[in-house]
Amino acid sequence: MKSIDENKFFREATMRICGNLEIDNALKDCLLYIRDYIPADFMGFVTYLPNEKKYETIAVASLFESDTLPVKVSATQQEEELLSIKFTNPRVTIINWDGSQLTQQDVTRNLEWPLGSRIIIEMVLSGKRMGALIIISRQINAYTKNHVRLLTLLNEPLGITLTNGIRYKREQERKKLLADDKRYLEGELQKLSEYKVIGGDMGLKEIMESVRKVAKMNSPVLLLGETGVGKEVIANSIHYYSKRREEPFVKVNCGAIPLSLVDSELFGHEKGAFTGAVSRKRGRFERAHKGTIFLDEIGELPLKVQVRLLRVLQDKTIERVGGETTIKVDCRIIAATHRDLKKMIDDGTFREDLYFRLSLFPLTIPPLRERKVDIPQLVRYFMNKKSHELALPGTPSFVPSAMNRLVEYDWPGNVRELENAVERELILHGCSPLAFADFQPDVVEKNNQSDQTEKDFLMLNEVLDLHIRKALFLSHGKIEGYKGAAELLGMNPGTLRQKMRKLGIPFGKAAKEIYK
Repeated sequence: MKSIDENKFFREATMRICGNLEIDNALKDCLLYIRDYIPADFMGFVTYLPNEKKYETIAVASLFESDTLPVKVSATQQEEELLSIKFTNPRVTIINWDGSQLTQQDVTRNLEWPLGSRIIIEMVLSGKRMGALIIISRQINAYTKNHVRLLTLLNEPLGITLTNGIRYKREQERKKLLADDKRYLEGELQKLSEYKVIGGDMGLKEIMESVRKVAKMNSPVLLLGETGVGKEVIANSIHYYSKRREEPFVKVNCGAIPLSLVDSELFGHEKGAFTGAVSRKRGRFERAHKGTIFLDEIGELPLKVQVRLLRVLQDKTIERVGGETTIKVDCRIIAATHRDLKKMIDDGTFREDLYFRLSLFPLTIPPLRERKVDIPQLVRYFMNKKSHELALPGTPSFVPSAMNRLVEYDWPGNVRELENAVERELILHGCSPLAFADFQPDVVEKNNQSDQTEKDFLMLNEVLDLHIRKALFLSHGKIEGYKGAAELLGMNPGTLRQKMRKLGIPFGKAAKEIYK
């Protein structure tokens, strides 16, 4: 070992150790410098987690690369006994390699670090053990007492670097969690912005009165009703009118999550809990802490998950998949389903105790056919909304009797079907007056099923308008030529264009996009 100036060695090594917040880069810089004085091909920072009886890597560096990927390995009983011995000064251990290919028997064994001589310095800072730096050399019998003296000089900067590196790492993890939450909540924010319930002062007046009463409480709410009646909208309103309105509103479609991932999605998982779990993940309940979680289609949850959900309702605690720590969660649960839960209880597919917990305050939302008074208001709302989404220059009007046609239809798909009908009509007809011709009500009389009331009878121009549009749709907006709209209608192209101008039906290049 060459003669060195220890003060210069300490100063230069410290500059490299403390010169970078990225602890793996700092470690590599240190390795490249000290290997002129201490044999070194590989270095790694490790800490001991006494509660888990495991080591965890903080950073590693070789001559060619560095990394901060955390790896945990269990400590041996001998290592645990050694770690239990109290000491107030840095402890340096030499484990020289004799050149044999036997697997080394310390912490480096399970970490798959290089085989060789090792020198380990367990740092102490202000009387507290900070962790250890392990240096590995592929040389035989590489380390001496002189190397121990040099490493002891670096105890303090190494301890500071390890402390700062751990803090910086935790801060970066917190930033990632905040960024993750921000992206998730921004995605929900737009949906929450429309908290006003269309029909809340008419067909849904009684429901909204109940919503305002229960919103002030923290009790669970069970929303019942057919598919498409707007259970999610009511859940939004409960959250908006509650004291939790400033906190997260997390929505979960229980029927859309694969059975194998339900536990992980709802309760989160620890790293390594199953194949593909490369990092810790927070579940939806943790995301909803202090806020509201909406469990749509609750009847789709398997029985084993229902048991865990019951524990959340009773104890306000969860455990991540693969974890052993109990986590407290404070979130209000709103559940919804279109299924008959009482029948499911009889069939043994839904837990009775969970049902009674959830149904403390049940709300049954009436189907659209029972509140047709709301249809005109809903149609206008969807027309304005969809016109904006489709980038139309304006909101179209209706042809005569179109609204009557919509009101008299039974709407088996409820509000969702109505929304889709409006969007489809806007795609087909753009800014032209909308007729909703596909929604002809079936007016059946006992003696004459073919009789129609006067309000169901289309004007001649309406029939002509619909027929021309159908031909344009079939021809993809093409008027002239083979299989053009004029040929399909048996008309002269010029005459057809005149009729279209009169009826306000668009044509030309711009119109072709409408009929694609």
